[in-house]
Amino acid sequence: MAEITAAMVKELREKTDAPMMECKRALTEAAGDMARAEEILRVKLGSKASKASGRVTAEGLIGLFISADAKHGAVLEVNCETDFVAKNDDFVAFVADLAKQVSANDYADVAALSAANLGAGTVESVRAALVGKIGENISVRRFKRYTTANKLASYVHSGRIGVLVEFSGADEVGKDLAMHIAATKPRALDESGVPEADKETERSVARLKAAESGKPAEIVEKMVEGSVQKFLKEVALLSQPFVKNDKQTVAQMLKEKSATIAGFSLFVVGEGIEKKTMDFAAEVAAAAAGNA
Repeated sequence: MAEITAAMVKELREKTDAPMMECKRALTEAAGDMARAEEILRVKLGSKASKASGRVTAEGLIGLFISADAKHGAVLEVNCETDFVAKNDDFVAFVADLAKQVSANDYADVAALSAANLGAGTVESVRAALVGKIGENISVRRFKRYTTANKLASYVHSGRIGVLVEFSGADEVGKDLAMHIAATKPRALDESGVPEADKETERSVARLKAAESGKPAEIVEKMVEGSVQKFLKEVALLSQPFVKNDKQTVAQMLKEKSATIAGFSLFVVGEGIEKKTMDFAAEVAAAAAGNA
């Protein structure tokens, strides 16, 4: 059997960027033949990409891009399995490229974006290659594109919370709005935009609480509606106290600055995705079983 040296493993790793132990296994299987080992790795990495597709991706990055004239922009979420990969240079570059591409093109949905050209292939082929290279599942979850006669402003916090705002007024107002939205996470621009399901949930909770008071039904209903109105003011952007001056609402701040807001998008990494939890012993056992 050919001797597999550290130098050979290093050379193969530099060529393929595959994990060190996989490089060693491929060289052993190929009896030291570098070209054959590279071929084996490419087959294995492709297999890994397909196996990874079933794994939960609840970590990731929010990508943001605004054109130089602030008239076109995009915000999108790309997920991976661990926060470690979310910091990987290749993953970060992939997210940045997609944000720029979405800003420049009107894709109907994620499927259309995945089929679009990117580099020497498509978005999907680049994604699949990245899965093979990194060894984790990666998925493009959602995006929102803006084209406006007004202006766009953005804010991203630690790569995990991203906001894109369509507004008119001074640039500082746009920045302040984006940071406010990231901090308070409003559900809608105004009270009329709050989803009916959210209103009904709040109404049900308020009714249960009010019923415990033992007060007459007509008083209970007034208490319920009062709770719902309070809830709406808390989750609608324009009625929220402005974070930089809680003596005025966002609507009052905009009026004072002779500015307006037409809309916004707020993306939070992994929001609504159920994460799998596994204790350490179970994780080690699962890894051992996978390598058996």
